[in-house]
Amino acid sequence: MDAGVVLVVGGTGKTGRRVAERLSALGYGVRVGSRSGAVGFDWQDEGTWEGALEGVSAAYLTYYPDLAFPGAVEAVGAFARLAVERGVRRLVLLSGRGEEAAEAGEKAVMEAGAAWTVVRCAWFNQNFSESFFLDPVRAGVLALPVGGAVEPFVDADDIADVAVAALIGPGHAGRVYELTGPRLLSFAEVAVELSRATGREVRFEAVSAGEYRRVLDEAGLPGEFAELFSVILDGRNASLGDGVWQALGRAPKDFAEYAREAAATGVWQV
Repeated sequence: MDAGVVLVVGGTGKTGRRVAERLSALGYGVRVGSRSGAVGFDWQDEGTWEGALEGVSAAYLTYYPDLAFPGAVEAVGAFARLAVERGVRRLVLLSGRGEEAAEAGEKAVMEAGAAWTVVRCAWFNQNFSESFFLDPVRAGVLALPVGGAVEPFVDADDIADVAVAALIGPGHAGRVYELTGPRLLSFAEVAVELSRATGREVRFEAVSAGEYRRVLDEAGLPGEFAELFSVILDGRNASLGDGVWQALGRAPKDFAEYAREAAATGVWQV
């Protein structure tokens, strides 16, 4: 792609930060779109969108807290259309695997008029070290409303590598990449892997959606996450995707490797 500014919406988040770092290392101009960024960006404030798009040739779009949440489709669609009007030629959208509500957001980006790529992901490994599962891992108990559900957890580094390839490389336009890790894991098996990596016990405990909603409320997180658990962990995602292979020609990172790397940083020390 011709050199230009790449907008990374959510550029301080788990995948956005990694995308921005990779693009900068490759010599691309990067604009981090976030509420705290040098150029402020807020999905809920359309007045911040114009400034973020000035001089931008490509954009990586992430919606917080999730593309399946109410209002996301309308905001992402409106922003994608404005981006094309302002000269953006390539859009890469982060989406959730198995989230039917998110597919409308994908469709809105596909129809905006730019070359598009959808990066449709399983649950992130980094949710256990950089997000809402961090404190439970430190406490040694993963209490979640998931039962024996399995998930092919994917690494944020793999997501970022695919997103960067789609933003600046050829052959990715019009593609929907299903990104997963190399194997299915239950949350009980995740707890075993975390125990091995940390050298101390981390156990899994099944709770009801109502109980988990109370936990989320106490942590100041959206209660809708409890419903999202029940929706996307109902077996629909109990299969592997080959998006990392398709986009990069290599295998995705295994959860055990991620856990060892994260443990080495000291993030789970108590």
